[in-house]
Amino acid sequence: MLICFVTGTLSAQVDANYQAYIEKYAELAVTEQKRHAIPASITMAQALLESSAGTSRLATLGNNHFGIKCGKDWTGDVVHHDDDQLGECFRKYKKPIESFEDHSLFLKRQRYAFLFQYEITDYKSWAYGLSRAGYATDPAYPEKLIKIIETYDLAKLDTQTKTVEPEDDTPNYEQLWGYIEIENNGVRCVRVITKDKVSKVAKAFKMSEKRLLYYNDLMPNMDVLQAGDYVYLWFKKNRAHSRFETHTIEAGESMHSISQLYGIKLKKLYKLNNLEYGTPAEVGKVLKLQ
Repeated sequence: MLICFVTGTLSAQVDANYQAYIEKYAELAVTEQKRHAIPASITMAQALLESSAGTSRLATLGNNHFGIKCGKDWTGDVVHHDDDQLGECFRKYKKPIESFEDHSLFLKRQRYAFLFQYEITDYKSWAYGLSRAGYATDPAYPEKLIKIIETYDLAKLDTQTKTVEPEDDTPNYEQLWGYIEIENNGVRCVRVITKDKVSKVAKAFKMSEKRLLYYNDLMPNMDVLQAGDYVYLWFKKNRAHSRFETHTIEAGESMHSISQLYGIKLKKLYKLNNLEYGTPAEVGKVLKLQ
């Protein structure tokens, strides 16, 4: 079932490809707004602009609808594309829904925290704020987003409350039990969408909580999960993917969070670095992942 959020009386010339893209993914953007408080109009405008309404090389080859580059914390599949430099590394997803969710989590970083002080309907402040935070290098980026929002009447999405059944390739979040199922370092896992508990994940995937805690190097009293956390459904590996040789510890990271990020068994991470098990993470220290 589809809902067309675009009216037929638009002030500027519209593009049929843009309209088709909006009809296909608007409800997904609304769902992201409900979960993460990011204006659906901004999500849609960014997706339309960054992916050329789903026709860009990154979108067609990597389901990357927001032009998000790999970054040092990305351990998933990649696609290379010429951008500011030749052959830059961009994130690759199995389905568009993963790209939309990752975009939301991407904007939950500290550098974008000030955006959430704006009203959900204040798309202009969000557009200029994204540019100020360095989301894109194009100085006209906010004006382009605003033009898309106003041309296609996307501001209506920010007050959209009706829930409909998305298309097959954009499955209902409730059917996913609040998680995105992916593969990291060759291991089946889920990424948590909102704050949750290990016990709920175990129940959703019909596994014992004890086994899930074991797979993820967690103690029984470490049941709380935060948005973006990885939860592995099988044994993690003894080392990271061959693309990752080292990791420099940053503030707020722990040995456990790093082991989860790369899909490495916690004890193996300590052993690779000749550290006594339980040694706290030291900011600035370079860890071996191989």
